[in-house]
Amino acid sequence: MSNSSSFNEFLLLAFVDTWELRLLHFSLFLGTYLSALLGNGLIITAVTCDHHLHTPMYFFLLNLSVLDLGTLSTTVPKSMANSLWDTRAISYSGCAAQVFLVVFFLGGEYFLLTVMAYDCYVAICRPLHYSTLMGSTACVKMATGAWASAFLHALLHTVNTFSIPLCQGNTVDQFFCEIPQILKLSCSDSYLSEVGLIAFSASIIFGCFIFIVLSYVQIFTVVLRIPSEQARNKAFSTCLPHLAVVSLFLSTDAFAYLKPPSISSPALDMVLTVLYMVVPPALNPLIYSMRNKEFKDALRKV
Repeated sequence: MSNSSSFNEFLLLAFVDTWELRLLHFSLFLGTYLSALLGNGLIITAVTCDHHLHTPMYFFLLNLSVLDLGTLSTTVPKSMANSLWDTRAISYSGCAAQVFLVVFFLGGEYFLLTVMAYDCYVAICRPLHYSTLMGSTACVKMATGAWASAFLHALLHTVNTFSIPLCQGNTVDQFFCEIPQILKLSCSDSYLSEVGLIAFSASIIFGCFIFIVLSYVQIFTVVLRIPSEQARNKAFSTCLPHLAVVSLFLSTDAFAYLKPPSISSPALDMVLTVLYMVVPPALNPLIYSMRNKEFKDALRKV
């Protein structure tokens, strides 16, 4: 069965069937999207305009905000339009583009969070070498590596997924095009190559996770040895926002994809997808700015 000829469009299922539920769905997504646009936009503006924030930590935070905006903009506007106009169709090319961008932005965010863990490690455990290890050239190279790795990762998954013959209809049981849902439409055994690629990606993600964990083991070991309580609190406050963002990102993703099949249902899957796709990008600006006096001062100037 030819993908391009037989699957001119996909149908995105949603848990909104009545006008009242569609309006509620639209309002919730709109409020979340606007708050995320405001929060991440303020971070990008403040870091760009205030030279006091031209440091590695804020440089990576700016990149993270761009990725967060990309993640939300890939899925939320289309979902809001579907709710408002009561349509669930998305073109084949639009679905492929959505898969690529979702994997690209989520992968880029994860790789960037790994780089940010290294930044925290160097700042706490090797402060005398910080200016050397985290110079402007090194930061640009690490950020570029995160973006390039995410691009290659997304390209491989998108090409492989949409080269698989689809035989099980064109209904995607999600509010956006997601690889696991598209694989359910594939012919028997034809999805094994993508499963192998997913396993390879999972090993890379697990390697990044181990790196983050080991970095924080070293960080906490060093911080707990600091005799001054004030100095300990200052060191913890440097890395706690990043740790909170990583925990939120990984916990929502892990629960969405690693939950027991016995509790799986279309409605629950959709709610969990909203949690890991929408909530972290909306909360990240709040987490980073909540106890950051330097950033608050920059925002007042803006």
